[in-house]
Amino acid sequence: MKKKCCLFFIVVCLFLSGVQVKAQKQKNDDANKDGVYITGDTSKLGYKPTVEMEILVNKAAQETLKKFADKGFKEENLSITLIDLSSPNINRGASFRGDEKIYPASVSKMFYMVAVHRWLEDGKLKMTDELSRAMREMIVDSWNEPTQYIVDVLTGTTSGPELTPAEMTKWAYKRNAVNRYFASLGYSNININQKTYCEDAYGREQVFRDKGKNRNMLTTNAVARLLSEIVLGKAVTKVRSIQMMELMKRDYENKGDADDQAHGFTAIGLKPGLKLWSKAGWTSTTRHDAAYIEMQNGSKFVLVTFTTNFAAEREIIPTVARIVVDEIGKINY
Repeated sequence: MKKKCCLFFIVVCLFLSGVQVKAQKQKNDDANKDGVYITGDTSKLGYKPTVEMEILVNKAAQETLKKFADKGFKEENLSITLIDLSSPNINRGASFRGDEKIYPASVSKMFYMVAVHRWLEDGKLKMTDELSRAMREMIVDSWNEPTQYIVDVLTGTTSGPELTPAEMTKWAYKRNAVNRYFASLGYSNININQKTYCEDAYGREQVFRDKGKNRNMLTTNAVARLLSEIVLGKAVTKVRSIQMMELMKRDYENKGDADDQAHGFTAIGLKPGLKLWSKAGWTSTTRHDAAYIEMQNGSKFVLVTFTTNFAAEREIIPTVARIVVDEIGKINY
């Protein structure tokens, strides 16, 4: 009798398991009718992963890797996130190593810009001539000195000599104000608490870096989400998002410095007539760009490309951009 009961119990469990699997499959199939590729919790990505976008991003990554393979360029040197903003109802996207933590260089300044506007909106800061000047020079010119000033303004901290352990603990808590803000919005796997420098940090700033363990770190997914929110008017407020967009607008068709933000990054791969907003980052070891592009055919997309250990190779980022520009308008979801 016991054996029969056990057998009956096993059969019932298998039946119920089959019903659950079938129900989940039906749920996924229903989602996939709209081109949505279900891959776990994607609520904080800022986009719905789709098969079509995954194919495009992988094509851009693999063709770029192949093109520069003879120079030693490998997967570990490249990260990409692409978000299609063409539809008013859904943002579709995909990434290639999009959740890898990478030193962002000056791309981090975009996060400080958003934080300033949040503080202003909440009444924690008041706009002054100096703050306005620093914001423009931080984003338009990508200078480090105004960024250092803005980090001080946001966090109530200053650089200087080393502090006692107790003082350092209080100072570090204040310096992490921007991290806490973005964490409250669901951003994860990032670190935004350091100033940017042309040379190096000293005193309490160097101590705070903890031998490099506490450097600024971002993912292309996080950067793409933030830029998309700015574009869509969801970063702080619509009015403030418009003000941020104005600082990131790039005129790449007129002559300029071959390595400035408007000419030396994604812009190299763009055809005349496209519109570009961006924030680039460049050091001796990194070359990154976060770009929003509008095309004549109505396509609108955010493309974030990070490269490491190939900072002098100017053609990697535009190679990715050319493939995306050529293909994104052909996608039929």
